[in-house]
Amino acid sequence: MDFDHQSLVLFAKSWGLLYLMGFFLCVVLYAFWPSNRKRFDRAKNSILDRDDRP
Repeated sequence: MDFDHQSLVLFAKSWGLLYLMGFFLCVVLYAFWPSNRKRFDRAKNSILDRDDRP
């Protein structure tokens, strides 16, 4: 099978866009999933838990 440059560009643009949209959706769903709230709240406040002095 012989592909020219234009067909490869078209394939990369269309399926690459779908891939990136799917990846973005997975990341957003993971970030806003209700069972992950405690983990993210703990990570948000963990930097403030230790009071290190130089």
